[in-house]
Amino acid sequence: MSLYAQRGVSAQKEEVHQATEKLDKGLFPNAFCKIYPDYLGGDARWVNLMHADGAGTKSILAYLYWKETGDLSVWKGIARDAIAMNLDDLLCVGIYDNLLFSSTIDRNKKNIPGEVLTAIIHGSQEFFDELQTYGVGIRYLGGETADVGDVVRTIAVNGTMAARWPKDKLVTNDKIVAGDVIVGFASAGQATYETEYNGGLGSNGLTSARHDVLGKTYGARFPESYDTSLDDGVVYIGRHRMTDPVEIPGAGGLTTDIGHLLLSPTRTYAPLLKEMLTGYFDQIHGLVHCSGGGQTKCMKYLPGSFKVIKDNLFEPPLVFRLIQEASGSDDREMYQVFNMGHRLEVFTDAVTAGAMVELGRRFGIEAQVVGRVEAASQPSLELNLKGGIVTY
Repeated sequence: MSLYAQRGVSAQKEEVHQATEKLDKGLFPNAFCKIYPDYLGGDARWVNLMHADGAGTKSILAYLYWKETGDLSVWKGIARDAIAMNLDDLLCVGIYDNLLFSSTIDRNKKNIPGEVLTAIIHGSQEFFDELQTYGVGIRYLGGETADVGDVVRTIAVNGTMAARWPKDKLVTNDKIVAGDVIVGFASAGQATYETEYNGGLGSNGLTSARHDVLGKTYGARFPESYDTSLDDGVVYIGRHRMTDPVEIPGAGGLTTDIGHLLLSPTRTYAPLLKEMLTGYFDQIHGLVHCSGGGQTKCMKYLPGSFKVIKDNLFEPPLVFRLIQEASGSDDREMYQVFNMGHRLEVFTDAVTAGAMVELGRRFGIEAQVVGRVEAASQPSLELNLKGGIVTY
């Protein structure tokens, strides 16, 4: 059994999918988000969408860093995580404007004071204001903030995003065909709209990241930060403290600390995708946000029986190497849990791919053709890695 499973987490969410398998799949079953008719406006030319997501257990990392350093700014990053995880999913069906957001924050008041709530709520509005300058409009409708100490030990930061959108401006993934190439956009580095280096971890796999990288001292000092029923052999098995300095390879001597490497706010691709969706809409055959499920995520959204081959993946950023070294996880598990270097995939034709790569670079985001789509008798995924070929 993998360490991920031993910690009570499922990368593929098998039980969730089993519980929801009989639900209506919406108008476009292959789309990245469920799409419904325009019940709000009653117009057949429009659709309605609603999506819920959050920062997951990344909020526990913020808690540990804040407790150790007193730095409240990490909570603004958690606010961005909860928003970006919703926004970038909706971007993958083509929506980039006129969005509504409602937050849900559950806290243990004993451990999470009002100043943390203030940082999260103000951080949310600041993020919305920044996005507006790139033509990505989101209205903050408030939400629910509850003191539920019997339910959570620290804090859970989540949100719901809704939109009404023209049906003829949707990306449904139904246009993906054999012969398409896949353009990947890096999750790490520093985009033109980011203020510091981004480690690239995002908001998935944080249970493993936390326990694999950080040392036993965190379990001893902060038992509220983990499930105390877990076997001690999978709890905080790393060798680092949050404040340990680390140099970023290939970044000209840039240094940060382990905490900031793990807590880098989930990169939103909103400024990039807004330009891509308005400039290359007809050439976008499919969009995938490599969140939960990592590099296997694309297999859920193919419109037919295809073989996806990824044979030019990014070199995994430092944070993933640290996690793999500490955990001893094999490549198969790492690429199934983490994005491993790119979190956005665009399926397009080979001619347009070059223009999309250049557009990414104009935003300071590394981009490259990472793979291709081939016809097949049954769906499969092949990752060509330095350690060999991994198939799913």
